[in-house]
Amino acid sequence: MTIHKEGYTSIALCILFIFVLNALIQFYYPQAYTVKWIIYVLSFLLFFIILQFFRSPSIKVSPDESTVLCPADGKVVVIEETVETEYLKDKRIQISVFMSPVNVHINRNPISGVIKYFKYNAGKYLVAWHPKSSTENERTTIVIENSAGVAVLFRQIAGALARRIVWYVNEGDKVEQGEQFGFIKFGSRVDVFLPLGSTVKVGIGEVVKGGRTILAELPTDAAPVKKV
Repeated sequence: MTIHKEGYTSIALCILFIFVLNALIQFYYPQAYTVKWIIYVLSFLLFFIILQFFRSPSIKVSPDESTVLCPADGKVVVIEETVETEYLKDKRIQISVFMSPVNVHINRNPISGVIKYFKYNAGKYLVAWHPKSSTENERTTIVIENSAGVAVLFRQIAGALARRIVWYVNEGDKVEQGEQFGFIKFGSRVDVFLPLGSTVKVGIGEVVKGGRTILAELPTDAAPVKKV
């Protein structure tokens, strides 16, 4: 199992915690065999969960400008038409993916193109499925414009457990579909805003994979992004 670089510190702290806990139990309660075995089992489960969370599967993506890839592992919780008010300032199709603590939390570019907009916002830590989490939680907003001038906006949104959003891109960067653009620790959500007329390929409740599942096909007559 390959471990993502964002997990090195967390895994080291987990190992230290398990070592100290087990050492204390062994020192103060050497005859409490039942308690010790319970602690051993819980320690193993904790270590396994942390390893699973920071796993980094290797995938290969053949970029396709007509499709929008899912940016994260998880479950589709929102598909609706809405107005994006931060940058695009027009109607869009919003698809939201909820990432539970057991999902891979690597975030991947949904399309290829140039980063036209990036902004980090500190905020609250509402549960990721809360309707206001998109606008009130800690989050990043990123816009990629493809070679045809069509833009896709997406957000990393921290959840109730997440306290750290990591990103690897900046405005002006040229990025490839499926490449890693960031990471969110311990439960979160990603919102994607697509042009009207996009053909959605997923449904509510569907389990999706980052960089593998096709969220939608872009319309052939999509208008170039409006500059703001």
